[in-house]
Amino acid sequence: MKLDLEEYKNIIFLTGAGVSVDSGLPTYRGENSTTAVDIQYSGHIDRIKDNPKALWEFYGPLRQSIQKAQPNAVHFMLAKLEACLADDQRFCLLTQNVDGLHQKAGSKRVIELHGNIETLVCSNGECNTEKVYGSLSAENPPLCEMCGSVLRPGIVLFGEPMPVSTEWSMKKALRSCDLFVAVGTSGTVSPASNIVRSARYEGARTILLNLEPMVPNNSYFVEEYLGDASVLMSGLFDTGV
Repeated sequence: MKLDLEEYKNIIFLTGAGVSVDSGLPTYRGENSTTAVDIQYSGHIDRIKDNPKALWEFYGPLRQSIQKAQPNAVHFMLAKLEACLADDQRFCLLTQNVDGLHQKAGSKRVIELHGNIETLVCSNGECNTEKVYGSLSAENPPLCEMCGSVLRPGIVLFGEPMPVSTEWSMKKALRSCDLFVAVGTSGTVSPASNIVRSARYEGARTILLNLEPMVPNNSYFVEEYLGDASVLMSGLFDTGV
C-alpha cells in the first residue's frame, strides 16, 4: 500500500537511532544497542563535574564513529520525499539522532531534538566561547581554550531537558500536522511518546515504522508496521531511491 503524500499538507517525520543502524552506528536499545558502558551514567550531565573522563570515554569514540559514518538509504529517501513535495505542502524532519546524517543526505528542514555531537560547547555557562567543530582524541576530556573548563558535546545529555528554543520549534512544526510518521524509534518513551500524542491531538494520521513492536503499546500510534526501515519506507512511499 502506497501513501499518497499529495493528500497531506503538513507532514512530520520523526527519526530515532534505528534509522542510523545501517550507517554502522549503534542504538541505545534493542539488538544493536551499545552495552559496553552504562550510558545513563557515562552520558549524564553530572559527569561533567564529577567524572568528565567517563563522559568522554563514551562520547569520544562515538563522536569519531559518527564523523566517519555516511548516510544510508533511509536518510536519502527522506531527503527525496522532502524535495518532491509541492510548494503548498509543509515538511519537517524531527530527529532524536545526534549524527547529522540527515543533513548530509540532503534534508533541509531538520530539527535536531538532542543536538549535534560534532559541536562542542564549553561547560562553563559564563564562558562566551561559541560552539566549535573539529576532530578530537577519543577519550581525553578536551578543555576550553578561553577559560580552561571541560568542553562537552553539544547534545542533550541524560538528566537535562531539551533546549527551550528546540522545544518551541518542534511545537510550531506540529501545528496542523495531518501526517506523522516515526521511523526507527520505539515510540514508547519520551520524546517520541509525547510528540505523537501532540500530533494525534492535531488530528494527524499517525504511523510507526520500526524493527521491533511497541512494548508497551502506545495508542497514539494508530498504525504500526514492523520490519527493516528501508523496506518499509519503499513500500509506503514513492521515494525514488
